[in-house]
Amino acid sequence: MIDAGATWTDERVELLKKLWTDGLSASQIAAELGNVTRNAVIGKVHRLGLSGRAKDAKPAGSAAAARPRKATRAPSAPAPLPPQPHNNNVVIAPIALQPVTQEPSVYVEDDLAVPVSERVTIMDLRESMCRWPMGDPTKPEFRFCGARSITGLPYCTHHARIAYQPVADRKRDRKLARA
Repeated sequence: MIDAGATWTDERVELLKKLWTDGLSASQIAAELGNVTRNAVIGKVHRLGLSGRAKDAKPAGSAAAARPRKATRAPSAPAPLPPQPHNNNVVIAPIALQPVTQEPSVYVEDDLAVPVSERVTIMDLRESMCRWPMGDPTKPEFRFCGARSITGLPYCTHHARIAYQPVADRKRDRKLARA
């Protein structure tokens, strides 16, 4: 088996350092040294700590010296927007809701806010109707509010006040419920 470390003699390391500071690429150095790969040259350069390169001393045959860089120009059209992830989150404008002054255990009275004649079954529920559940879902009398919902929300104004409480009010209500 050939020892990979045996190819880096002192003379080859000195030649590597010279070629690296002259600005040759790792592939060019590997070809110049012979019997070593580009990756071996890169590894040895890093192990030796040869990070600095001569900026001015480009070899005459290098690709960078052969062709000048093109001037960048302003794009003729705006950059396309990246594709947006598809999810079911709905972003709506905030609505001013009045905090509920009732205790959480008194919400049974909410059923009285909607007349029984306006309440609907799931079969009669439409997009513009309030989806607030009313009653016990296991009973045949179970219905949804059915009142006109706020645009972009699943609830009417009355039930939106209950469903969307500011964070501070929710924390206060939780503290009251524990007390």
